[in-house]
Amino acid sequence: MLITNATIVTWESENRILENHAILIEGDRIKEIGTTKALTAKYPKAKTLDARGQYVMPGSICAHTHFYGAFARGMAIPGPAPKDFPEILKKLWWPLDRSLDSEAVRFSALVCLVDAIKHGTTTLIDHHASPNAIDGSLDIIADAVDKSGLRGVLCYEVTDRDGSEKANAGINENIRFLKRLAANPHPRLAGTFGLHASLTLSGITLQACRAAVPEGTGFHVHTAEHESDEYDSLGKSQMRVVDRLQKHGILGPNTITAHGIHFDAREMEILKETGTWLTHQPRSNMNNGVGVAPIESMLRLGIKVCLGNDGFSNAMWEEWKAAYLLHKIHHRDPRRMGGYDVTQMAVYNNAALANQFFPAAPIGQITQGAFADLIFVDYHPYTPLTSGNLPWQIIFGFQQSMVTTTIAAGKVLMKDRELLTLDEAEIAARAREIAPRIWKRYEEEVAKVM
Repeated sequence: MLITNATIVTWESENRILENHAILIEGDRIKEIGTTKALTAKYPKAKTLDARGQYVMPGSICAHTHFYGAFARGMAIPGPAPKDFPEILKKLWWPLDRSLDSEAVRFSALVCLVDAIKHGTTTLIDHHASPNAIDGSLDIIADAVDKSGLRGVLCYEVTDRDGSEKANAGINENIRFLKRLAANPHPRLAGTFGLHASLTLSGITLQACRAAVPEGTGFHVHTAEHESDEYDSLGKSQMRVVDRLQKHGILGPNTITAHGIHFDAREMEILKETGTWLTHQPRSNMNNGVGVAPIESMLRLGIKVCLGNDGFSNAMWEEWKAAYLLHKIHHRDPRRMGGYDVTQMAVYNNAALANQFFPAAPIGQITQGAFADLIFVDYHPYTPLTSGNLPWQIIFGFQQSMVTTTIAAGKVLMKDRELLTLDEAEIAARAREIAPRIWKRYEEEVAKVM
């Protein structure tokens, strides 16, 4: 396939914007880049896709999300509104994840994947929980990701909050799925090992997880999202969260820690020393009222900070904007969290993290030999757009509705805003049919803790 008449944003380390260019795709890779004139002459028989002057750029990457939370949209929480994050967990998320069955797991993934395609997010790192539908849950999500045509990194959230039997089932589900991928590799699917958070994990369970995980596989774990995680860890072990995870061998260059809002200086040093990744989710942090992570300090320290959405919409430019604005108001200083810092997280660090799971070719850039994960953006700037000011054009100008075409692994998933791999109307209709059942179960579950 030859994409013609494109204005290419390469997102190389030295970003370039190439006008009236073309991209030749062969299989799931970019084979060649050149001017439209040159490549159309060189490949006269190639099937063409006319970008009509639109910006063509790498698809967005989401470093931390939760497909399983999709049915929370519009759902009422009985009684007084939760006053803090521990209450949000007990009154919303934990009763909801206990309410999911296999069909709900499937459709909660599908509606998120539709959202991702529409908004140009081509790689997603998911963190799943469904305590009453554990066995095979990752296969259900994997099948949905495969059908969508997107890339997905999956894991199951191990926790002790539902008892040791289900904690063991969660361990087994992670290991079973990792073995499945090892035996039958999939070019767009990868796995890691999911952990909820230190506050719901005993030392015995952490030891069991460490013993079970295959060599070279990392973890995906929430860390210090609220002060309660730190206080719980100190009470259990006389160590802060990151120190405790390090003691159990959880950290390292293949492990993702999410949030990190209440780390102290030494915890940040340990992340740097171990090469552990951290993901920032500003919209979720604002919504939960949990605080603001010291992201600029972490970046300055050399921690590999990425950008996720924690289950919010898969329009990642909205997360860019939230990150850009949140740190300014938090510090009451408009100089904080510059556009280049946001770009470092959302583009370069996210791409480096995705490459950990999909190492066969570069990802998140338009270069020869890179994965052909691309989006078309119908943006008409009324000021000069350059490689230098692009972050601010995105933050102040790009809108989620501007994505017109989404391509992953060389396959067109949406063309001119028409979804080609998933039927949005059918998926939404079935999800609406399922939702009352899930909400009823949620009401029964939340009544147990109120």
